[in-house]
Amino acid sequence: MQRRDFERLVLKALEELPDQFRDALENIDIQVRWRPTPAELRRAGVRRGSLFGVYIGVPLPERGHGYSMALPDTIVIYQQTHERHCRSEAEIVKQARQTVLHEIGHYLGIEEDRLHELGIG
Repeated sequence: MQRRDFERLVLKALEELPDQFRDALENIDIQVRWRPTPAELRRAGVRRGSLFGVYIGVPLPERGHGYSMALPDTIVIYQQTHERHCRSEAEIVKQARQTVLHEIGHYLGIEEDRLHELGIG
């Protein structure tokens, strides 16, 4: 799949998010990359080929009173992982939506175990 096509799918996933998730996003950059670097895999504690996305930043609940003038937080969605694990464009859209929701959950301060309980783990 071409990068621009995958980016459109991620954009579609973002557009389909419930309003409360979309409205919560502030000062955040959402990027698409081909695959995670070895350093990103180590930092996430996962093996190669299994990282769909990552949130980089300071979760909202951890921001102190003096938190300001910060660069945007980042959500990165990895195209290769989605293509390897999904069999159709519809599956990619569904997985991209789940990945975006998962990473927004981290941005909101939701821990991994709770994301699994919510069905977006």
